[in-house]
Amino acid sequence: MIDKMVKKTLLTAVLACCAMSAQAAKTEMYQAHLTAVNADKIGSSPVGDATFKVEGDKLIVHIKMKNTPPGIMHWEHFHGYPNGDNATCVTAAQDKNGDGFVDLIETGAVSGTTMVPFDDAPHKMNIPTDAYPHADKNGSYEYTKVVPLSALEKKFGETFKGGKIDLDKRVIYVHGVPDNLTLPATVAGEVGHYTTSTTLPIACGKIERVK
Repeated sequence: MIDKMVKKTLLTAVLACCAMSAQAAKTEMYQAHLTAVNADKIGSSPVGDATFKVEGDKLIVHIKMKNTPPGIMHWEHFHGYPNGDNATCVTAAQDKNGDGFVDLIETGAVSGTTMVPFDDAPHKMNIPTDAYPHADKNGSYEYTKVVPLSALEKKFGETFKGGKIDLDKRVIYVHGVPDNLTLPATVAGEVGHYTTSTTLPIACGKIERVK
């Protein structure tokens, strides 16, 4: 009888240990430090940090920015290549038309395409919305969202023909300047009824896995 109890206790302990190990194996951490894009033209130098924690079926996203143009909405997304190539952030070298701005279209050369929005429902991947964070009067904002990972992966695979999230191959962009900031006609990147003021990149960071 005692032997059976001991065996049962040991079995319970082993199963619990295996369950904890499986849960731990599903936990991954990623981070990005965002630095300014187009700072000399927009009158501020946005900086910030983003973390991405994969925990079971949850993707926990936290983004904290400061020095952004104050009092307006800021689009934020991760960009990348559907084929899994490694994306990088833009530099002044991507200003191919020489107008002094690196616009949304010009980011494609090194950053790929817009993929997942960090709005009120990232798993729906609805890019053009008004559901993004707004900066306060000091140009700061903080964003936290718990995203259902399986729903995001399903939508991502449908949108990008079987593509994978692959966070460490992506970059994160923050966008948006005031409508009263005069932009050259050569600045491109209108999305639906949203103008280039909304889509102009103002910060970028490479997402890296935390080992």
